[in-house]
Amino acid sequence: SEPLDPDVAGVFRDLPASDIAYRNRARAFVQDEVLPVIAGHWERAEYPLHLLRRLGELDLLRDGIDIDGFPAMSHLAAGLVLAEISRGDGSVGTMIAVQGGLALRSIALLGSDEQRATWLEPLARGTKIGAFALTEPAHGSDSVSLETRAVTTPTGFSITGDKKWIGSGVGGDLSVVWARGDDEQVHGYLVPQDAAGYDASVITGKTSLRAIWQAQITLDDVQVPASARLAGANSFRDTSRVLQATRLGVAWSALGHATACYETAVHYAGQRIQFGRPLAASQIVQERLARMLSELTSLQTLLMQLTRLSEDGSLVGPTAALGKYTATRTARPTAANARDLLGGNGILLEHRGARHFADI
Repeated sequence: SEPLDPDVAGVFRDLPASDIAYRNRARAFVQDEVLPVIAGHWERAEYPLHLLRRLGELDLLRDGIDIDGFPAMSHLAAGLVLAEISRGDGSVGTMIAVQGGLALRSIALLGSDEQRATWLEPLARGTKIGAFALTEPAHGSDSVSLETRAVTTPTGFSITGDKKWIGSGVGGDLSVVWARGDDEQVHGYLVPQDAAGYDASVITGKTSLRAIWQAQITLDDVQVPASARLAGANSFRDTSRVLQATRLGVAWSALGHATACYETAVHYAGQRIQFGRPLAASQIVQERLARMLSELTSLQTLLMQLTRLSEDGSLVGPTAALGKYTATRTARPTAANARDLLGGNGILLEHRGARHFADI
């Protein structure tokens, strides 16, 4: 379905030309390359790696990270891209969140000059695929309590432990593995996914985000050189710097999901004939559409203001977390409302809202 641009408050009216260019490129990619194929990949639980590589070719993977040789990408441009891509599909949006928001950002913020020179460009261009291996089977939100260990050896480190829910942790090239060192502090290590002792399997049976592979990983005495340790990752406080920078991105993604659900509901209500007239002619349906639009407008206004704070460096952690909380919690009833409005057709992948209802 065609994008509707539901911006009744003019929140996006006077965007800078460079930000508009990023948004339009992301939108064209969604319309021309994602929407025609993604329902099939989602249904079959296939990881369309060609879409990740295309994101790199189109310079849509960086999540606003500055890299030598690449044009400037503002925080607003990064947010608009995440919203547009998530408007197309949550799994494809998660590719950006993992590759750019987490793996690339870890190296950009905490890596040595040599590590940045080696990895930033190929990760940004999508010629290499990266993962962020923090979460463990027993430690999800309580990630500061991780149990994976990195023991110092004469040549570097031996890493042993388990990770779970690691996007692109299988089928990729590099995992940024977070482990506890000899000093009991949390450090980051660059681990090739083909290293001996690195065993990863795809988590199956998911009912959402089915078009991206998330892995369960066992690391059994994985040997890495001393140069593999992220130079600036000396405690979990440094890990948190990476995580905090992704919170607004999650919020923008939620706005994209909600926008997709609203578009689906509007198109369907205008075309579906019941009792001799379109659903949209019914006042109760109009009220439901108005409620969705109200929720979208609130999120657009909030995220634009928080992004302004992010651009000038005044966005603090609790405020970013509040933005993430508000956006994700607001998008959920929007998705549920849209799915319900479609009736039985709301569970069919052909109507798009079903994927977003599950993913959000």
